[in-house]
Amino acid sequence: MEFHLYLPQMRMTMPEIVERARAAEQAGFAGIAMMDHLAPPLAAGTPMFEAMTAATWVAAKTERLTVGHMVLCDMFRHPVLLAKQAVTLDHASDGRFELGIGWGSVPAELEQYGVGDAAPRTRVDRLAETLAVLRLIWSGEPVSYQGQHFTLREAQALPAPTRPIPITIGGTGPRTLALVAEYADWWNIQIGRLDQLDELRPRTGAARVSLQQMVTVIPTDASPDRRDEITALAQRRFGRMGANGGLVIGTPGELVAHAEGLAARGIDRYYAWFTDFAAPATLEAFAEVIDKLR
Repeated sequence: MEFHLYLPQMRMTMPEIVERARAAEQAGFAGIAMMDHLAPPLAAGTPMFEAMTAATWVAAKTERLTVGHMVLCDMFRHPVLLAKQAVTLDHASDGRFELGIGWGSVPAELEQYGVGDAAPRTRVDRLAETLAVLRLIWSGEPVSYQGQHFTLREAQALPAPTRPIPITIGGTGPRTLALVAEYADWWNIQIGRLDQLDELRPRTGAARVSLQQMVTVIPTDASPDRRDEITALAQRRFGRMGANGGLVIGTPGELVAHAEGLAARGIDRYYAWFTDFAAPATLEAFAEVIDKLR
């Protein structure tokens, strides 16, 4: 199992984000993923940085971390622009960029900011065309494409990527699973659908499986009262988002056992979303989990 830090680029300054990225790299994380929204979900009015720019800056300030998103919203970018952004970051980071993409998890956001049609069918159809365009345009050759949403006529984008850019797609709907099977290197299953993993996996082709989960790390030497205090704070802050298995709480040793159970079920990548906003000391403590499952 490999571990990636999920770090929404909000409620922090850019130097604080970089500090956490470097601490994650030091702790042994393989990658870092950010979110992609025009406003933070459930946190309106909270400062937040743009996704691709933030990823570029973090890539420039790290040496080994794979940099990406969980996940980019397809509706926000024309696929040719997205293709160019991805290739630029791929070259700038010496092949450390991965593309996580989906058809949008907050439909109200699309309506609020006038982005486009928020109907599910429109969004998934558009994502399918985006993935087809990316595959064509990343060839570096002149390509043509005719779809409902996009038309290309002998379009060419150079340079080509330094490598086939890995693609992550999340979701469990029938159309989404078909796109995973056709285009994705990684399939991110929602924590609330984990009980359907064995049932759904045959429909995802050769894509490997990833999972995102909120994590609260209890210091190994914490007293019972301190443990109760940390647990109560995490549940108060994230109880709604952490429902249905979305929040796991434990010492590093307990989290090792939890991760081993997920690995045994076929989870190859784990996105850890720390409820203390990935304090460097927490990342350092989590290194024990990474070491045990490496």
